[in-house]
Amino acid sequence: MILILYLFSIYMVIANIMMFISVILSKKSFMDREKCSPFECGFDPQSSSRIPFSLHFFLITVIFLIFDVEIALIFPIIPLFKMVNFYIWSSTCFFFMFILLLGLYHEWNQNMLNWTN
Repeated sequence: MILILYLFSIYMVIANIMMFISVILSKKSFMDREKCSPFECGFDPQSSSRIPFSLHFFLITVIFLIFDVEIALIFPIIPLFKMVNFYIWSSTCFFFMFILLLGLYHEWNQNMLNWTN
């Protein structure tokens, strides 16, 4: 038990020494306002945080994420073609694609894909 405490204290001392050396050797400049300010998607952090942005960009991002996840779900279906019979594989793919196309039709119907709104 004493040996464990002794080794733990040595590890803590070494870790503290390494952190202290890294703080001393780092070349951080606290005088530069631009480097100290956070960068958030082109918005100026010194101005109001409630600046309106285009909702259309948000909708396009959500649509992109949906179809990106769709691709990640389609890839595992391809190796299943050799493992299961063709009827099960094709019905699963058809059902999956039908749901995605139904969602795309809904987005089109709600004018989410229309850039002029």
